[in-house]
Amino acid sequence: MIRNLFKTTWRLLSQSRSFGMINVIGLALGMACCLLVFLWVQHERRVDDFLLDNDQLYTAYQTFYSENRADGNYGTPIHFSSTPEKNERVFLLQDAKDAIPEIQSVVFYATGYELPWGHPETLEANGKKNKFNGARASGDFFKVLGYALLEGDVETALKDPRNIVISREVAESYFGSAQDAMGQTIRYENRLDFIVSAVFDDIPANSSLDFDFLLSWQAHNTILEWASSEFNTYVLLDDHAHSSLVEKKINAFIKPRLKEEKGVVTQIGLQPLKDRHLYGNFVKGKPATGRIVYVRLFSGAAIFILIIACINFALIATARSIKRSKEIGIRKVLGTSRSLLILQFYMEALLLSFFALLITLFLVYITLPFFSGLTGTEIASPFGQAQFWGAACTLTAITALLAGTYPAIFLSGLQPTKALKQRQLFSMKRGALRRALIVFQFSLSVLFLVTTIVVSKQTQYTQTLQLGYDRENLLYTRIEGELMEQSNYNLFKTLALDVPGVTMVDRASETPHAMRFVVDVADGVSNTSDGEDAINWEGKQKSTTVGFKPVSVGYNFVKLMGLEITEGRDFSTAIATDSASAFLVNEEAVRQMGMENPIGKWVSAWQKKGQIIGVLKDYHTYSLHEPIKPLIVDVKEYEYFGVILIRVEADKTRQALDGLKRVYSTINPKFPFDYQFVDTEYRSFYTNEQVMARLVNVFTSLAIVISCLGLLGLVIFSIEQRTKEIGIRKVLGASVASIVGMLSKDFIKLVLIAVVIASPIAWWTMNRWLANFAYRIDIQWWMFAAAGLTAVMIALITLSWQAIRAAVANPIDSLRDE
Repeated sequence: MIRNLFKTTWRLLSQSRSFGMINVIGLALGMACCLLVFLWVQHERRVDDFLLDNDQLYTAYQTFYSENRADGNYGTPIHFSSTPEKNERVFLLQDAKDAIPEIQSVVFYATGYELPWGHPETLEANGKKNKFNGARASGDFFKVLGYALLEGDVETALKDPRNIVISREVAESYFGSAQDAMGQTIRYENRLDFIVSAVFDDIPANSSLDFDFLLSWQAHNTILEWASSEFNTYVLLDDHAHSSLVEKKINAFIKPRLKEEKGVVTQIGLQPLKDRHLYGNFVKGKPATGRIVYVRLFSGAAIFILIIACINFALIATARSIKRSKEIGIRKVLGTSRSLLILQFYMEALLLSFFALLITLFLVYITLPFFSGLTGTEIASPFGQAQFWGAACTLTAITALLAGTYPAIFLSGLQPTKALKQRQLFSMKRGALRRALIVFQFSLSVLFLVTTIVVSKQTQYTQTLQLGYDRENLLYTRIEGELMEQSNYNLFKTLALDVPGVTMVDRASETPHAMRFVVDVADGVSNTSDGEDAINWEGKQKSTTVGFKPVSVGYNFVKLMGLEITEGRDFSTAIATDSASAFLVNEEAVRQMGMENPIGKWVSAWQKKGQIIGVLKDYHTYSLHEPIKPLIVDVKEYEYFGVILIRVEADKTRQALDGLKRVYSTINPKFPFDYQFVDTEYRSFYTNEQVMARLVNVFTSLAIVISCLGLLGLVIFSIEQRTKEIGIRKVLGASVASIVGMLSKDFIKLVLIAVVIASPIAWWTMNRWLANFAYRIDIQWWMFAAAGLTAVMIALITLSWQAIRAAVANPIDSLRDE
């Protein structure tokens, strides 16, 4: 029976190749979209899944709540993804391991040890020097997290503070192989020599951590004589532990061992490591959102595109009922059961879905590199993975089920007498479900169009917004090596200003977009009014909580950055007291400190007390996802850490870089000249939005193409049914325009209804997305008008192509047709 059904299905498809091709192409596009998104989602969900004990491995985070003493509730939380800065609190977490039996291990991990945090560091060996991404980790790092070692022992690799663990890439670049690297000496930052104790395999693409070498946590806190202000803490729980209960035990253990916190409550939380990549954004102090939004969004988009393709199949199949009505009537008269007819139609859908699968696999093969580029991920070829083939087969079956259900039920339900008389014809004026499917299909297309407009406008807004400073033609390089000596820094500055194309040079303790955040009221990570590094000000209330972004700069910083002073004056070398007792603050700091007439009022920070001499107009120091933070600036013409900021002329960039490299190599020969353009760094904040914009454009194009394929099929069939009517109208004097209008109006009405339905849904969806930005565009009426007009125009073009062909045809041929 199955063989007979297959033969019948093949014969029927052969007789209507054009409609079969439309269906196959539509289904193939929808299925290819689903499979590509499946591969991307799979990649996103597999971040860190190679780690040992993945289900019981957690990252610790801390949240500060300002305590509202009036009602006993907590105020707005301030979240830090890292664990506390202060070593005493680190040791408390370490001590908690012994006090809480559910905790098996606690591992610390930090990037960088000097400002700016996380910068590449220089390794030198065998006469070669290069910059690599370094990190610090405690002794059980490899044992707990399970990064694979090619050489060395996981138990001892990081025990000695004089040891260094390097990647395969570093080992091969310096020593030829991992085995030959063992026991060799590597000079770090031209300061200290470390012995290679282990070599790890290159970090997998799906790792949330990215490092080329590791130093011991002990070295981080002793030999290097500086501790990073932020680090990650990984907590491994036993198999039967519940993280919520362990959280309570950790907080109960830590709280009585901390110094009294004034007006602030600190809580430690545990987040599953496997969730950190997708749930990296915190809401009310808890991990709640992040890249998971994009996973859900694009998964939904892919499913909707597949549904559009399946609707095409259903519409064309039911529209062709007139062609098959006699066949169905005869089959029923001869005793064919409805269940067998349903099976026949499902077989047709399955066969078409199989053909579509073959095209889909080809599309996935040729577009996977392009898709990987769009998403910014390295998606490996899936054709050797059983899971991929299982997903492809499942998708084919689901597609056949979705595409075949409505035609099977509709066509198998035709009454034999009416079917034989061909009285159940296709008509756009009849069939509420058919009209609803067309409206649904185009509603999704309009939704995609509005999304494309809003996302592109917001992305453009983030790239072109005036940030309050000039980020163009501005670069920075880290203060390191010989430049840490004041005389060498001064020499570099002098020589750099003589380089053609260089207009200004200055320094800062942070990069322009660094997000170091200091809270003024809590012990440890924040600064209390009693602490050495207190941030206090004239008129401060005890209950006031302000989070500052601190930075120390040179005298020309304001001019170099292109900042505007709204009150007071800039730092001046002519006023000797500026270096010891002067501060600049931004407008947001003035607002949050509750100051009026701030010029001349005292401020104390970093063991220094002085006066506010000027107020900077607010400027953005991070992405537009974040509101502008209070800024406090002091002047230090020299500091042994931080960055050198350099302004170059737009048309002399290459010349300036070559000259800077020569100057740098002369003064600091042990370090490669490494630089970063500020505008490039700024654009990197919007990687997710850029990926979304590109994918939305692709999804919108696919949705429109597939919808138009279905519309084209319906128009072709509608014209076939009305051939004689068109001929009679032409003989009676109807114009081409009137015939085109007659054939198009019913379809255009449905598209207009789709626009009305999709617009409020699109408004709500885009408002939710824009809520992730502290600074955003406004959704305006023209966006919906443009999307609706585009949808109508595309539908008209699709309709007109066939309608005009029918309208200009010779009426004699159409009337003579039998």
